[in-house]
Amino acid sequence: RTVKTEKESAMIASRVVARAVRSRAVVASGGARRNAVTVPRMGAEKDMQAEAIAQLQARIARQKDIMKATHKSEAEEMEEMWKWVKISIFIAIPLVVAASAKDILFEEHAHRKVGPEPDYMAIRKKEFPWECENCALFDGHCWDACRAEKAAEGK
Repeated sequence: RTVKTEKESAMIASRVVARAVRSRAVVASGGARRNAVTVPRMGAEKDMQAEAIAQLQARIARQKDIMKATHKSEAEEMEEMWKWVKISIFIAIPLVVAASAKDILFEEHAHRKVGPEPDYMAIRKKEFPWECENCALFDGHCWDACRAEKAAEGK
């Protein structure tokens, strides 16, 4: 659509004006808009260049301040790395080995109770697709009983 109605044109113009007023209010209050790129205010070309350079210098100064506050020398970084390597080797690995050994040697594993299951635990919509339809796949006792029953029927 290339032809815009009067209402659409007025709406677009009001959005543009509102955006310009907001951005000028923010810049005038001393803060810069928090965008990836801060556009200098309209004016003469030299003024725009000077403002853009000032913004870049302020951004670079802020980055330098952050680097000074958080930067460590290479020796400090290596010292920190070796500290965590030692913690991992002498504390974390033995703890993992001890916890694994405790679980393997001393913990009792949960097993099903011996005996028939309650009816609500054996609900099936259809039979299992193998020769003993009522036995779970790895239930050896049930399979033995089923095969013995089938052998007795066959005799």
